[in-house]
Amino acid sequence: MTILVTDAGFSPATPESFVPLADITTHTGALDLANTDDPAALSAHFGNIGLIRITFPAFNDGRGFTLARRLRVLGYTGRLRAHGHVIADQYTMARRSGFDEVEISADLAARQPADQWQFRADWQDNDYQARLRA
Repeated sequence: MTILVTDAGFSPATPESFVPLADITTHTGALDLANTDDPAALSAHFGNIGLIRITFPAFNDGRGFTLARRLRVLGYTGRLRAHGHVIADQYTMARRSGFDEVEISADLAARQPADQWQFRADWQDNDYQARLRA
């Protein structure tokens, strides 16, 4: 079982039918991307993709954040989900780079409960730019 983390807290992740990038031409809906995939190959399919899930193979591999930002710059407006080894300390960065939600394992949710993720849910207000504008 996996847990979905949003600014509102924890909820069970609903089952989706994800396909890899190689099968994008035969499927619409939800897409799985590795952190090494090129987002430019997707731009022609943005209208058919409602959810993109980007895999984080390790918590210290930040390429997924860059991939999310590139997708947003290219014009993707659907849901972006970080999946895998993302920890609570990285939630703010995930939201700022363009992710809407994070999918974590039940084991990680037990080690890092909802309050640790909620502590970082005010990601829009606590950044250096907001402090400079004040």
